[in-house]
Amino acid sequence: MQEKILVIEDDRDIAKGLRHNLRFEGYEVHLASDGIEGLDLARSKQPDLILLDVMLPKMNGFEVLRELRRLDQETPVIVLSAKGGEIDVVRGLELGADDYVPKPFGLSELLARINSVLRRKRRYDNQVASTCFGDVSVDFTARTVSVRGDPIPATKRELDLIHFFVSKEGQAVTRQQIINAVWGFDYYGTDRTVDNFINRLRQKFEVDPDNPKHFLTIRGVGYRFQQ
Repeated sequence: MQEKILVIEDDRDIAKGLRHNLRFEGYEVHLASDGIEGLDLARSKQPDLILLDVMLPKMNGFEVLRELRRLDQETPVIVLSAKGGEIDVVRGLELGADDYVPKPFGLSELLARINSVLRRKRRYDNQVASTCFGDVSVDFTARTVSVRGDPIPATKRELDLIHFFVSKEGQAVTRQQIINAVWGFDYYGTDRTVDNFINRLRQKFEVDPDNPKHFLTIRGVGYRFQQ
């Protein structure tokens, strides 16, 4: 099956150029020229990846991204924007973008970023489908978590983090390894972001968050997960 890419871009020339080149690469491509149309197509077409401009009419790209993640939309998003300042990059990534490519961009670089994000998605889709630890049950396919049978809300990033730890069970991993695997190599945040997310997982899923049994700190290295 062809992988589907949704391009949300109000510059008609850029949008048409992307459609032409992405189709040449073998992707099925859908175009939206404003934020509201983009959200509608994201829901109806269920693309494998979204290319999202920031400066959009009706609803800007950050608002679109926030709404996608609020709806628990798991589709990978690459932000395309001339707003390439570090603050805007960090904002996009914190809102849940998987990558950020500033305009003007080279086609070969963009295609490489698309391939990288989709490879991560394929690996994720083909790996562990579910896991249990302590009183916690996680279904990565349905994207649900329960504790002693009761459903617990979990964000996309929290589920990605749990999935990474499960795939590395028993291994000590550094914060940088976690960032590269879960946030991506081009993430602009700091190690403190990882620590904050680990604390959130402990608060949600450890019986005693101050004395964790699953999400363990390895002093001088990073963290280790054990069931």
